[in-house]
Amino acid sequence: VSKQVLEQVLSQLQPLCASEQKFLQEFFWLGCDSVELQVRVGTVSSPVSYPSLGAEEATAQVLSELFSCLEPELRAFLDFCSRAQPLGSLQVLGTLSDSVLGTWDSSSASSPFLLSLLGNVLLLAKSNFNKCIGTLCKELEEAKTPSRMRGGILPCVSRFQELVAFSEELFRTSQRRGELDKAQLRLASSVFSSISSLSSANLKVSPDMVMMENFHHVHNFLCQKNIPCLEDKKREAKQRFREHMEKYVTTSLGQLLERLQHFFEGVKARLAQGVKEEEVSFQLAYSKQELRKVIEKHPGKEVRRALESLYRTIHKYLSPEENLLPVVWKAMEQEFIRQYREFEGLIQRCYAGAGIALDFTMEDLLSYFNCITMSN
Repeated sequence: VSKQVLEQVLSQLQPLCASEQKFLQEFFWLGCDSVELQVRVGTVSSPVSYPSLGAEEATAQVLSELFSCLEPELRAFLDFCSRAQPLGSLQVLGTLSDSVLGTWDSSSASSPFLLSLLGNVLLLAKSNFNKCIGTLCKELEEAKTPSRMRGGILPCVSRFQELVAFSEELFRTSQRRGELDKAQLRLASSVFSSISSLSSANLKVSPDMVMMENFHHVHNFLCQKNIPCLEDKKREAKQRFREHMEKYVTTSLGQLLERLQHFFEGVKARLAQGVKEEEVSFQLAYSKQELRKVIEKHPGKEVRRALESLYRTIHKYLSPEENLLPVVWKAMEQEFIRQYREFEGLIQRCYAGAGIALDFTMEDLLSYFNCITMSN
């Protein structure tokens, strides 16, 4: 309603001011030079030197007095719109921008009074809008998660989508988006910060899973909207999604193969310190006997059971609308294969001829993942 009222007021202001300006100039002879004034008053035979009356300034001054209540009333209306609803200032700015700047573009047909008036009102609208965006950014940054929330899309992300979608609809036909672009960048920065801080706010799931899923959601949303000023944020969301998915996968498999991973990290550390490959097995903590003990802790059946448990956990906590389960599970498989090959390579290099091997083969590993995927 406020948007319609403002549009109606603005549509009537220019013809009203133009009409009054024409009347003042014609009735009071504003803007006439001294010769023209002499002709009009019939004093050509007795020339008198009249000073220039400054048409624009004189007209603007009279219009200001005639419409002295107009600017205070417009300011009061803008303030009312800002207080009446959270995004009222956004509606006002969207309406004013095209109308006011359109008037400036055709300024030759407009009075200095109207240009000055609309300029002052637009500055107020921008100020109210910036305050509104500041409040919304603070709302996003200080957002809390529901006490029973296990994961999924955070409320601040949904709110960000709502704000961006609403603002895009308001400015859908506008060619003047400067203020909106800056505001959307501020909102995006705030929601990115909020995702990072809320991911560890006593949720019952891995922080990396929360960030992975929410950055993926933001990336998809920005892809759908295709907003030029948010292209960098879209790329950042994609990058952070991948980073946190990799961290989640690595951490999860690290817990599943904890003893093996710890053992081989130690082997790699010795190699990095200059110990020769054929001498690693003579280190007490990395002897052949110690390696066999570690391998016994990870029999194939236990590995498969642990993978099944991991799959159920991922399935439980990932929100179905994101459809990330197959993506994450494929990343798990690829990372496990990489680790397996690394472990096998270290055994062959540092424990050659000892007849030591992991309890499960590559074929076993592929079978585990395939069976788990097919059965779910």
